[in-house]
Amino acid sequence: MNEAGYHGATLSMGLWNNLVRFLTEGAISVRDLAHAALAPESQIRLQLGCLERWGLITLQADSTDGSPAPARVHRQPGRLLRDGWGSGRGIRSGWGVLLTRKGRKASEVWPPLFGEIERRWRKRFGHGHIAGLSEGLEEIVGQADMEFPLPVLLSKALLAFTLEFDRLSPVPLWLCASTLRVLGKQPAPAAEIPRLTGSSPETSGIGWQIKPYIVVEPHPDGGRGKFVRLSPLGLRAQQLYRELVGEIEKSWESRFGREKIHRLRKALSDLFVARVGDRPLIAEGLVPGEGTMRAGKQAPSLGRRDAGAAARQRMSHLVAQSQMFQRDPAGELPHYPLWDMNRGFGP
Repeated sequence: MNEAGYHGATLSMGLWNNLVRFLTEGAISVRDLAHAALAPESQIRLQLGCLERWGLITLQADSTDGSPAPARVHRQPGRLLRDGWGSGRGIRSGWGVLLTRKGRKASEVWPPLFGEIERRWRKRFGHGHIAGLSEGLEEIVGQADMEFPLPVLLSKALLAFTLEFDRLSPVPLWLCASTLRVLGKQPAPAAEIPRLTGSSPETSGIGWQIKPYIVVEPHPDGGRGKFVRLSPLGLRAQQLYRELVGEIEKSWESRFGREKIHRLRKALSDLFVARVGDRPLIAEGLVPGEGTMRAGKQAPSLGRRDAGAAARQRMSHLVAQSQMFQRDPAGELPHYPLWDMNRGFGP
C-alpha cells in the first residue's frame, strides 16, 4: 500500500479476513455485510465508520427509505459530509457499502499475500513441517476436506479453544492470557504492561473489564505513574486460567487422540526453535517493512493529517517492541492476539 502511494498505517489481516473481503464484489448493504461477517450490526457500524474515516469505503444512503443521510460541514476535511462521518453514528441497515479507489487497491494487494507468505514459511521451515502443521490443524477444526490458508486454520483452532475456555471461566481467555498472566502479588508499573504482554497500550490498558481483578496504587516512592497488582479475585482468576488451559489440553488429547495433539503442539513449538546461526527463523517474518512505523517511519494516525506527540511516542513504542519480537519471539510475542480498534485494527 505504501508503494501504491497510500502511506501511513494499513489494513490488518484481521480486518481483511473479517470484513473487507466481503466488499470486493461491489456494493453490499450493511445488513447483508453483518450477515456475511457473522457479526452484530453494531460492531459492523463501528468498523465501517473507521474505514470511512480512513478513506477505504464510502456509504450510500438507501434510496428506498426516502430519507437521505443528514449532512454537515466536517471541520477536518472542510467538506460537506454525512452527519456522523467517520463513526458508526447514523449508519443504517439498508445503506450500501462500497470500496473507494484506496479500498480497491487494498483488495488487489491483500489476497495474493496469503499464498506468498505460506510459500515463504514452507521455504523457511521446510515443506514437510508446514504441511504437517496444516494437516494437524485440519484434523482439529474438522475440515480436512476443505482448502483453507494456514492463518485461517490457526484462527479456527484458537477460536475452538477459546470458546471452550470461556464456557468454563468467568474471565475470558484473551484477558487471562494477556494482562492477568503477567501481573502478580507484587506491584508492577502500569506503563510496563504493554512490554510484558507484547501488546499495544490500547489493548493492554487498565480498562473496565480488568478493574475487578487488579489493585491500582500510586508510585511507591511518590513519583509519577501508577503501579498495578492482582487483587485476590485476580489471583484466583490467574490460577484458574493455568488450571483450565491444562485441563482443556488433556480433554483435547482424549477427544482427538493424544498423539495428534502432541504432534500438533510440537509442530507449533518447533516454529520458535528453528534457527539460522543465533537468529530464530520465525524472526525473519517479524522485520518491519520499509516505510512503516514499526521500521521508524513517522506517519500520522489514520484519519489525521499530521503526526502529533502521541503518534511520535507510538512510533517509538512500536520500533522498540518490534526489535524485542525479533530478538526473542518465543518470549516477547503475545500469548493471545489482541487487535487495536483505532489504528488500522492492527496488533
